[in-house]
Amino acid sequence: MPDTAAARERLEATRAELESRLGRIETDLAEPLDPDLPEQATEMQDDDSLGGQAELVARQIASIERALDRIDAGTYGTCVQCGAEIAEGRLEARPEAALCIHCAREQ
Repeated sequence: MPDTAAARERLEATRAELESRLGRIETDLAEPLDPDLPEQATEMQDDDSLGGQAELVARQIASIERALDRIDAGTYGTCVQCGAEIAEGRLEARPEAALCIHCAREQ
């Protein structure tokens, strides 16, 4: 049985860090482009990269939200695919893990 209080604390801390990072990325993306055309090209490339980072961070936040929902539902630590218990070591390494290692390898 996983320590859900410790898992919740880690997940919430990670979510706060990710939300802060996402906010900084969104602030950078909202800045107007430089009027200099060559500089605009560089900024647009940077914005593309930042957009990809924002998508990744948003997916990580969603994964954490789902893990917190599983804690609330009392199903945290149970594989959502096969119903087996997720190894404690896996949950320590990836507290947002929804799949046991066997099901994760099949994905």
